[in-house]
Amino acid sequence: MRQRELVNTIMTRNLHVVQMEDKLTDVRDLIRKHNIRHVPVIYGGQLVGMLSKTDLNRLTFSSLFAGQEDADEAVFDMLTISQVMSHRPRVVKANNTIKHVAEILSTEEFHALPVVDNKDETKLVGIVTTTDVIKYMLQQY
Repeated sequence: MRQRELVNTIMTRNLHVVQMEDKLTDVRDLIRKHNIRHVPVIYGGQLVGMLSKTDLNRLTFSSLFAGQEDADEAVFDMLTISQVMSHRPRVVKANNTIKHVAEILSTEEFHALPVVDNKDETKLVGIVTTTDVIKYMLQQY
C-alpha cells in the first residue's frame, strides 16, 4: 500500500456546486439529476458550506407518507440553503494524505469532505467521499 498517496489523486475535481442564493429545490434537483449525495455551497467564489442528500431528506414527508409531495415543496420554498447547510465545513487540503482523510472520515462521522487549495482554504478544488477512499483501498488488493 502506498503510504503517502495524496488525496488529490482520488478526489472528484469536476464538481457540482450550488450558490448560497440558489433555491433548495435546485439542490434537490441537482442531487437527483447527477445521483450525488453531497454538494458544496459557494458564496462570492468561496466555500461556505455543505449540503447533503440526508440534510434534504430530513425536511421531507413524502418518503414517510404517500401524497405529501406538495408539503415537501412548501418546506423547500420556506427554507433557504443557508438555513439547512452545514456552515464552515471540515475541509482537507489537496496535499493531505489519503490516510489522513480516512482517519477523519472514520472518526468524525463525515461522509464527504471538501478539498481546498493548499494555500487558500476558501478555494474549493475537489471533494472526497467515503466511497472514494473505499475504492482506493480496493485497488490495493
